[in-house]
Amino acid sequence: MISALPYLAFSMGLMSSFHCVGMCGPIALALPIQKGNKFVQFAGLLTYNLGRSFTYALLGLLLGSVGSSLVWIGYLRYLSIFSGVLMLAYVFWPAHLDRYFHTPPFWQKFIRQLKTGMAGLLQKKTFLSWFSLGILNGLLPCGLVYLALISSVATGGPLPGSLFMLMFGAGTIPAMMAVGFFKQWFTVSLRTKMRKLMPVMLALAGIMLVARGLLIQYPDNAQTNSKIITICHGK
Repeated sequence: MISALPYLAFSMGLMSSFHCVGMCGPIALALPIQKGNKFVQFAGLLTYNLGRSFTYALLGLLLGSVGSSLVWIGYLRYLSIFSGVLMLAYVFWPAHLDRYFHTPPFWQKFIRQLKTGMAGLLQKKTFLSWFSLGILNGLLPCGLVYLALISSVATGGPLPGSLFMLMFGAGTIPAMMAVGFFKQWFTVSLRTKMRKLMPVMLALAGIMLVARGLLIQYPDNAQTNSKIITICHGK
């Protein structure tokens, strides 16, 4: 079950990417690379998207560390189930979640400062500025990213959590790269059709996390303590 999580994360990112096109696509189109040659456009878009994936991987590393401590105290099972249930709730009752979960004021202020920094980076034409823009973009609020982060906690460790979010970010890259080169293909009709598949993938991810939580087994202390202890008698 655990080995399937990176593939699940990539699939989640792939399906979520069409939501990303609508939300973050304008930023990719605003990059000052459109007048360059094809290589510069490709390298610039890739650098920007690698910055996003770097942020996701770093966040997964931090939250995966929380999951690592939960393994030792035996709560990973419940966290995995909770993550799956939350994903299913996002699919079937999104309006209820939006009603009860609001962005706190301090985070709204941070987002405004973040957008100001991103606006400044859009004026620059260096790979470092494009990478930095991607890093900041990865911090923008997004419900799908939050769901992926909750799932990364349930992986049970910093490295698995980082890998989970890295694969999620990688799944969003193909569509985000394509929108920079073939923006005329991404019609409203196509995006609408692809968004219809996203709830199916999220529901599958939620079911998988719930099943993983139910199947987690911890060592049986009774069996451990019942092992025969060999005693060496001296002469």
